[in-house]
Amino acid sequence: MEVIFTLKDISEAAEKILALTEKYKVFALYGEMGAGKTTFAHAICEAMGVTDHISSPTFSIINQYTTADEQSIFHIDLYRLKDEIEAINAGVEDCLFSGSICLVEWPERAPAIFPENTLHLHISVLNNDTRKLSF
Repeated sequence: MEVIFTLKDISEAAEKILALTEKYKVFALYGEMGAGKTTFAHAICEAMGVTDHISSPTFSIINQYTTADEQSIFHIDLYRLKDEIEAINAGVEDCLFSGSICLVEWPERAPAIFPENTLHLHISVLNNDTRKLSF
């Protein structure tokens, strides 16, 4: 399935994806640098009612947020990690199997640790303002 959206309409795209993918807890976000993975994760968090400050986990590796209905969301960025061992040592695997929503950027850095029922989302740049999300 594909969803094409502009950055101005990213909130609506996030809500649509959440409605279409209710049964998934782990979302692996693929895309080149600058494609909008962090921006899309931010939109998902907002759509789920996160009121905390949402920021990129590039340096912290894992950010945890709480939704309006007290669910945890883990936003994970594996860009700085070399492999699965580093991801496991950072606690990523614990998050992935916690039963909480996990939004993971750069999942290709540690592909073997993801649960079977991970939803793989690919974000492509169509132009400066438009993205295509395939899953």
